[in-house]
Amino acid sequence: MHTRRIGDVEVSAIGLGAMPMSIEGRPDEARSLATLHAALDAGVTLIDTADAYHRDAHEVGHNETLIAKALASHDRGKDVLVATKGGHLRPGDGSWTLDGSPRYLKEACEASLRRLGVEAIGLYQFHRPDPKVPYAESVGAIRDLLDEGKIRMAGISNADPQQIRQAREILGGRLVSVQNQFSPAFRSSEPELELCDELGIAFLPWSPLGGISRASELGSAYAPFARVADAHAVSPQRVCLAWMLAKSPVVVPIPGASRPETILDSLAAADLELSSEELARLDAV
Repeated sequence: MHTRRIGDVEVSAIGLGAMPMSIEGRPDEARSLATLHAALDAGVTLIDTADAYHRDAHEVGHNETLIAKALASHDRGKDVLVATKGGHLRPGDGSWTLDGSPRYLKEACEASLRRLGVEAIGLYQFHRPDPKVPYAESVGAIRDLLDEGKIRMAGISNADPQQIRQAREILGGRLVSVQNQFSPAFRSSEPELELCDELGIAFLPWSPLGGISRASELGSAYAPFARVADAHAVSPQRVCLAWMLAKSPVVVPIPGASRPETILDSLAAADLELSSEELARLDAV
């Protein structure tokens, strides 16, 4: 498995986004555990989750609990960096709400610690800015958790360049990652990716294949990805992840999966070498 770095931790070049295993349309637990174990068998050492990855109101942290179970039952579980998030909530009616208050973020972190069964969370990320709370206060809570040893590394998600710079300052230079949406269908995070490359901060694209409902349509929606895929006899999804990896050594995609075969195909992208001409064609999409 090829590797990259988040802070001072070496991780697999492609991680696993575990959200599809816990929200609407999720598989049964047996298939989810099989997917997680397949990823671990293949060398994945980064799994992304959040306390808000659940379906029903009474099961906050469903995804974290699932991951903890998978890691505890696998001999490579201790080698994995679990990246979780706080600040987003799901009332249980399908909607998403926000709470970026320091009080809530600290309570959420404590709950995540219990569900994951760890003394310190490997990477804790502020999930999404809350317009009702000054950004500095929310990031300040993450700084406090870092100072208190509740989390080992700190990141932010869904941030713009100004917020990245502000968070880096508030955290005293200890911001290690930015997790933003980025895919062929969502290119507006290019400035954030470029800034992370400049600053040496890991950039974790979420929904890199276009999202749960659209990932299978990537080749039909973006013909250049299909053509490059045909030339290499691989899937357009694999081409997409290889294209992202080629953008910068700070990029660590976290494609979602709920089937073993899906994550295994994604992981093979780290071995796919695209020519400069192919990359230029994909960049032009």
